[in-house]
Amino acid sequence: MSKTIVELVVVGKDHEGVVAGFTNFIFQNKGNIEKINQNVVKGLFGMYLEASFVKKIDITRFNKEAESLAKKLKMEVNIHYEISKRKRLAVLVTKEPHCLEAILDARVKGKLRGEIVVIIGTENTLASSAKKANIPFVLVNENDQLKAEEKIMSIIKKFDVDLIVLARYMRILSPNFVWRYPNRIINIHPSLLPAFPGAFAYVQAYERGAKIVGCTAHYVTEDLDQGPIIFQDAFAIDENETLETLKKKGQKLEAATLLEAVKMHLDGRLEVYWGKVHVKPKSSR
Repeated sequence: MSKTIVELVVVGKDHEGVVAGFTNFIFQNKGNIEKINQNVVKGLFGMYLEASFVKKIDITRFNKEAESLAKKLKMEVNIHYEISKRKRLAVLVTKEPHCLEAILDARVKGKLRGEIVVIIGTENTLASSAKKANIPFVLVNENDQLKAEEKIMSIIKKFDVDLIVLARYMRILSPNFVWRYPNRIINIHPSLLPAFPGAFAYVQAYERGAKIVGCTAHYVTEDLDQGPIIFQDAFAIDENETLETLKKKGQKLEAATLLEAVKMHLDGRLEVYWGKVHVKPKSSR
């Protein structure tokens, strides 16, 4: 029997009654709760609820009722339906082109089971790459990150985005943003996490005399560079390596590693539970 999977993400000021309100809403609609996670950071409440429905859902009515409940509880709700369709991607960038170029190249070669529907940049450096690929480019250069995130969220909603890819997007996303897209934001970090988190990972590795350097593609959580790891790769450091040659090799690997993680997600091979990514074997299709 086929099931419809619905993901609800509820965010707002922490107070009583939110969990009960939404779980009762699911039961009243004859749904079964598959997963539920909640967290509070500095008074900000976030809840991820995944429910399954055997009966056909009236999406318009369901959305309206869920949004009405959220308004009553003074919360915000994002609803995402897991439907078998070609996934829609938003790629967030700053100025480094290598990761974006790898994803665009895979798109041209038909190696992505998804559609890049928008590229969002903190500056105009990569706007020409988007134009060449005939993909909408939206500039969001607000200095205030919370205001920038509000704009990005409206863009994501407008383009009906399923997956957010951080292709060397050089801003730290807030819990208010991250909680709305659980296991739907993929980042690339230039180190073998948990080693050398944060900024200047190559500098840290070089100064510490690391013998192996790599990069990590992971899902983004509210904890910086600590989200579930999807895919990692590495290379040995030559004795004559300079910081610049190290960065050059690293950037090439970053692009390949991020692309592999995105493809694995789009292929439906990734499951996250207990904070760990479990990878299904490749399909023969």
